Parts: sequence; C-alpha cells; structure tokens
Amino acid sequence: MSVLARLLRRPGASTLTVEPMRRRHLTAVMPIESVSYPQPWPIGVFQSELELMRRGERHYVVAREDGAVVGYGGVMFVLDDAHVTNIAVSAKRQRSGVATRVLADLAWQAIAHGCQALTLEVRASNTAAQALYHQFGFVPAGVRHKYYENADDAIVMWCNDLALAEYRDRLRALSPESGPK
Repeated sequence: MSVLARLLRRPGASTLTVEPMRRRHLTAVMPIESVSYPQPWPIGVFQSELELMRRGERHYVVAREDGAVVGYGGVMFVLDDAHVTNIAVSAKRQRSGVATRVLADLAWQAIAHGCQALTLEVRASNTAAQALYHQFGFVPAGVRHKYYENADDAIVMWCNDLALAEYRDRLRALSPESGPK
C-alpha cells in the first residue's frame, strides 16, 4: 500500500485486497498451508499450479492486508466447470471475511472463463466452511469416504448457477469489493 493510500485511508477501513498469486507470494503462502492442512502441499505443487495458471488452466489468488498475505485460494478449469482446489486463511484472520473475498474472486474468474458450475470437496467436520459454501449457492451432492488422509470423509458440493444473472447479483451482495466494476 502506498504512503498516500495509508494517509487517505479511513480509520477502521478494510485494507484487504485480492490479487493473482505469484511465485514471490509462496514464502507467505507456505506457513498458512502448513497449519491449514494435515498433509500440506509442498512448494513444488504450488509452483506447478502457477505454471498451469500461466497456461490458463488454473487461477490462484492471495488475499493481502497491509501487504501481508493472510489467505489464498485456487480453482482449476475443466471444460465448462471449475473445481475449487483450496482455500486457506491464516488463523488470526479466520471468520473475518477473507475466505468470502477469495471465493468470490474465484467464482468471478470461473464466470469469466465461461464455466457453468463450480465444485469442491470439503471436510465433513468443517461446518464453518460448509456454511460459507452454502452462502455461495453450493449444495451437497455426495460423499467421498476417507478422502482426506484416508481417514476423514469429504462432502462433494456443487454450485450450478454460474451462468445466471441472479448468481452474479449474489456474488456482488456477498462481496461488493470483488468482481467486475
């Protein structure tokens, strides 16, 4: 954030921004990844995903607050569907709207990519994430038994409304800062 932007910022105003993930962000992403998942992705997986992003097959973002990475997420494009690969937020910033901004950005990217639907898996025990996904129009469609670490079940969720104008209105209501201006 520039010095001028800091001086002009309203007290209490959010400084959260979402931008495309770059290799330089990985040093800040990896600590969040390591505490968010029992089997975190190694840095090489993120580097491969970023290469696929350059080819238009993926889209990854970071959420930054006052320059620090506080969350990230990604989506892969498969024909006319998009699959959310991951969303993680630093422990200090959970339940503060970071995941909402990240997911909204990913949904806008899926729409821009021409996708008709979004899908994801969520740990059956992660009710907070499930509640967030319900706000975005995701509904359960099945269960993958022992999907996580060959122990925990995953709920497969789908949102099939991306092509509807009403869905874009939903995204704007959930995260007015996101999406096309």
